[in-house]
Amino acid sequence: MMNMLILALCVGAAIIAGLAFYAGQLLYKLSAQKKQIAKEQAKQQAKLAKSRLERNAKLADSIHLIARAMEQEQCEFSEGSLRIWVLMSQYSFADDGDISLRYPGIFAMYEVVKEMPTHDARKKYSKKEIFQQDSARWRAEETHAEQIKADCKKIIEEFKAAPGSENVVFN
Repeated sequence: MMNMLILALCVGAAIIAGLAFYAGQLLYKLSAQKKQIAKEQAKQQAKLAKSRLERNAKLADSIHLIARAMEQEQCEFSEGSLRIWVLMSQYSFADDGDISLRYPGIFAMYEVVKEMPTHDARKKYSKKEIFQQDSARWRAEETHAEQIKADCKKIIEEFKAAPGSENVVFN
């Protein structure tokens, strides 16, 4: 009877040792898998950060060029404000500050023209309606001109042009 008990204990110990070994292997594989996932996530984050920087650089270049054209009065304030605001809404700023407070002139002009029809959509309106919309736009450009010019100066300083594009001449 004692031999049976010793045999059962040995078999039980062998089973427990085998299960413990198997559990150790699973834990090791899990640990390796977690490390691999963390490595892949870090790689994805780096790739995302790089693409965000590249996108921001392209947006900053466009914003800078439009602001320069507006400052030199080569682009109407209404058109430039509309374009700049759309580009800025896609830009990833370092801080979450309210850009409408940063650039109040551009924002005010954008608010006036954002609902106005452009291109083919204008053709659906009568000449009188188009003239009324143009008049409202011109008045807004006149009203906000000084603040828009100040915003353009800030934008030119804050949004750097891509190398080579700072030499673009507007004629």
